[in-house]
Amino acid sequence: MEPSRNQQGLNRMMTRVSHDSLEQHQVWIYLAGLLLGAGVGMAWPGGSQQLDALVWPALALLLYATFTQMNLADVPRSLRDTRFLLAALVGNFLIIPAAVFGIVSLIPSQDALTLGLLLVLLVPCTDWFITFSALGRGDAVRASGLTPVALFLQLGLLPLYLLLMTDFDLGGVFDIRAVWPALMVLALPLAAAILTEAGASRRRFLAQVRERAGWFPVPLLAVVILFVSASHIGPLQEHLGLLPWVGLAGGLFLIAALLISKVIASALRLPAQQGRTLAFSLGTRNSFIVLPFALSLPEGWEIVPMVIVIQSLVELLGMIFYVWFVPRVWFPDRTIRAPQG
Repeated sequence: MEPSRNQQGLNRMMTRVSHDSLEQHQVWIYLAGLLLGAGVGMAWPGGSQQLDALVWPALALLLYATFTQMNLADVPRSLRDTRFLLAALVGNFLIIPAAVFGIVSLIPSQDALTLGLLLVLLVPCTDWFITFSALGRGDAVRASGLTPVALFLQLGLLPLYLLLMTDFDLGGVFDIRAVWPALMVLALPLAAAILTEAGASRRRFLAQVRERAGWFPVPLLAVVILFVSASHIGPLQEHLGLLPWVGLAGGLFLIAALLISKVIASALRLPAQQGRTLAFSLGTRNSFIVLPFALSLPEGWEIVPMVIVIQSLVELLGMIFYVWFVPRVWFPDRTIRAPQG
């Protein structure tokens, strides 16, 4: 039996309330997942292989739920706004990589730490960037339109960045026989999300799937963090001295992103709302996009996924500050006072 319009409206409202509540508390949800996973991993050290296997299906579901929230129909409109697009692309793909190289050069030279930081800091975010842009009084429409462009560019440019910024044998690290599952866990959810969006206008079921999928990225990412921390806490315990460096790199990156956003927005004379969107685009990173590649690394690189997860938590804590600071201090609304007399 078809639900009434009132019931449909109530369902949408309840879904929105649940979604907003999850987003407001996501930092603590992820932290709980990290701590619970660490506890499980220490209590069951022999289960790391089984727990590691569970990451892949959880990650595929997370990617599908996230990709369904991207509106490919917004891409043409975002491409027409050449000034904002230029600001976002130059900032994310030219200036930020240079800043990341400088930050990583300040960190102790440890291959796994370096690779983990490069993987996570070089790729702009395509999911919670939109959420934080909206919370920080940015332009969510431009944020939505930018994300597909940023996603495809980062997948093409990341290998080039790594080639230029590392001096170890990437061919030996990213063995194609080990990396292809990571490529599939990225490509298949993306293809499924594109098909879902294409069919949503004709199939009510697909439209409902797309609408309800927006509820799942937060809990699914918490599950992924739980499984990653549970399966990698053992190697991390041997490298606890690296954690402060991850925090330092993440903190320096957040500061650099703010400064870069201000310089670019001033140079291109972006309105305050677009400046805020730019700040959130530069400050947020695409941790779960690179996580499959980190999980496919050979023996000896086990701490890379944990570096990515911990940096993401640092970033989320930074976003709490961004949401307050960016619209009030960094890119405030300009009010024009009427002349006296």
